[in-house]
Amino acid sequence: MAKLSKKDVLKLARLARIELEPDEINVYIDEINRILTYVEQLKLVDSKDVIPTNQITGLTNIMRSDVIIDYGYNPRSLFKNVPKVRQHQIQVKRMVEL
Repeated sequence: MAKLSKKDVLKLARLARIELEPDEINVYIDEINRILTYVEQLKLVDSKDVIPTNQITGLTNIMRSDVIIDYGYNPRSLFKNVPKVRQHQIQVKRMVEL
């Protein structure tokens, strides 16, 4: 297994947008290398007969079917409750500046 260098840790910190103090760099080198060593140990575990777990509740489909409900309103009649309508849509003030 390759060990991470100071350069590698500084690149990871830059990608994660983390500022490291000079004394923290060696601490992270040691910690990340220990984590990678542990991951290497996990690769040695025989898991060929283990069924992947991707769902633990036993539910097969938790989505409901779409049902159209007629509430007795014409969508255009609802526009009478809004201050401004433009091209069959409610017009509001711009919330985000470009």
